[in-house]
Amino acid sequence: MHHDTPHWTPSPANPTKSEHSPPGADPDQPAQLRRILRLFRPYRGRLALVGLLVAASALVSVASPFLLREILDTAIPERRTGLLSLLALGMIAAAVVTSVFGVLQTLVSTTVGQRVMHDLRTAVYDRLQRMPLAFFTRTRTGEVQSRIANDIGGMQATVTSTATSLVSNLTSVVATVVAMLALDWRLTVVSLLLLPLFVWISRRVGRERKRITSQRQKQMATMSAMVTESLSVSGILLGRTMGRSDSLTRDFARESERLVGLEVRSSMAGRWRMSTIGIVMAAMPALIYWAAGMVMDSGGPSVSLGTLVAFVSLQQGLFRPAVSLLSTGVDIQTSLALFQRIFEYLDLPIDITEPAEPVRLDKVRGEVRFDRVDFTYANESSAKGSGADGSSAKGLKPTLSGIDLTVPAGSSLAVVGPTGSGKTTLSYLVPRLYDVTGGRILIDGVDVRDLDFDTLSRAVGVVSQETYLFHASVADNLRFAKPEATDEELVAAARAAQIHDHIASLPEGYDTLVGERGYRFSGGEKQRLAIARTILRDPPVLILDEATSALDTRTEHAVQQAIDTLSAGRTTITIAHRLSTVRDADQIVVLDGGRIAERGSHDELLARGGRYAALVRRDESLAPVAPAG
Repeated sequence: MHHDTPHWTPSPANPTKSEHSPPGADPDQPAQLRRILRLFRPYRGRLALVGLLVAASALVSVASPFLLREILDTAIPERRTGLLSLLALGMIAAAVVTSVFGVLQTLVSTTVGQRVMHDLRTAVYDRLQRMPLAFFTRTRTGEVQSRIANDIGGMQATVTSTATSLVSNLTSVVATVVAMLALDWRLTVVSLLLLPLFVWISRRVGRERKRITSQRQKQMATMSAMVTESLSVSGILLGRTMGRSDSLTRDFARESERLVGLEVRSSMAGRWRMSTIGIVMAAMPALIYWAAGMVMDSGGPSVSLGTLVAFVSLQQGLFRPAVSLLSTGVDIQTSLALFQRIFEYLDLPIDITEPAEPVRLDKVRGEVRFDRVDFTYANESSAKGSGADGSSAKGLKPTLSGIDLTVPAGSSLAVVGPTGSGKTTLSYLVPRLYDVTGGRILIDGVDVRDLDFDTLSRAVGVVSQETYLFHASVADNLRFAKPEATDEELVAAARAAQIHDHIASLPEGYDTLVGERGYRFSGGEKQRLAIARTILRDPPVLILDEATSALDTRTEHAVQQAIDTLSAGRTTITIAHRLSTVRDADQIVVLDGGRIAERGSHDELLARGGRYAALVRRDESLAPVAPAG
């Protein structure tokens, strides 16, 4: 039986990287961009509206310099006050229309961006919900949270505004350049001479920021994992009882210090290069005035004052969208690193899937049959070559081998054996927490891999030795098994699990919060709540994996009576160390080294004087068991 041990030293923040892309590999950017664009496909209609608003806004905004030229060249010199008023009103109207279009464009584009963010978060969460148990045994919880919170959160500005900004600025630049050409093509050529240099600088900055962003997100994931582990209730208890609080603080400070450096580098990456662009663009009006003067001084055609002012106005109007367009390119390069990390999770292979045409059973009798079942963790080893139990994937011994076993509907099976014999693994295979690597497991003659997930989850209930309770009320924790359960059903389930009287004695009764991971309850109380939750589920097949391990002798006896009542008429598979809880099982199987060493009833196995008899003698020598509840 495999157990993972907690660790407190920082581990790689990206455990899946090596599984899906070689170190330093840069994914195909065009393919990645196409994949990003596909995220926006469901919102094509809204994006088309944004495009229309952007185009209209750009066209209206470039009209103002032409109105200004007429004011300076015609209305003022000729003292035409009516035309002057009309042109001035036109400039004001252009500003108002541009602002209104901008607000509408922001509203629609932000809505689309947030919907895409929602789709990404939901897709990642759904993917993780369908990942095999082995994925979570080798991935730190903080790493998963960081992908959903930090990485997707870091993409928010890019997803919500970058696409619109790109279209808006590109349209503005094109419209402005066309207007500048209409005013004076020679001055336009002078204005655009440095454009290739600007593009080259922005690309260099983009690549630099992308590399730093990838490093920063990994560091944030590492810190998130440290916080999740060390600041949980379990982490605080372990840190303080082991005298490691100061050490943990120093470890966190060291990781935080690394993040400081990366954040500074991220903020300053290319800052001087982009400032150079700003300086040159700000100096462009002087260059335009100088060029116009030089053209007229050399005998070339003169440029009217209105044309010159209008051109400089357009050129200054070109500055904002041009720099913004270059910055958008940098932002896109940066966000590619975040998208790459999200796509890594979305591309994780799902080993346990529902068949194309699953079998649905309306009524499950509960016969469970193990047909030549083999299982090894080697097929789910980590990329570093270690199996789920930490041993090398190559040459890993099977955890289970050649298990042939039938549990008739309504009967009880007890599985016993020394630690590491494969007892818990056997219980994991029935509800498909893992899939067999050889043979098959059948419920009512149907391979569990052919059943739809809903049928399987209704058919098999599990109470494991690792009791998990949500930070919610007692009632909410119980209703997780059956959301539509009535209060009467909750009370009946709690009574069966011998926990109702304790719940009723609490000031808030069933509305009492259980606390983070149930720490307001003792181990025995949590175990009884878990049993009550499964009783409420009322499954035809019940798996009890060390279900009474946290109970004292008196409570264990009471709960065992409730389990015996619950087990009547349903199939029960009990994994146990305490043999006193399985003496009355219809069938007892002794596992040793992943194989069935003995099988039979309690009396039959005792009479043989083999492994089971030795386990009974050892169990009796350890009695009485100290109270744990």
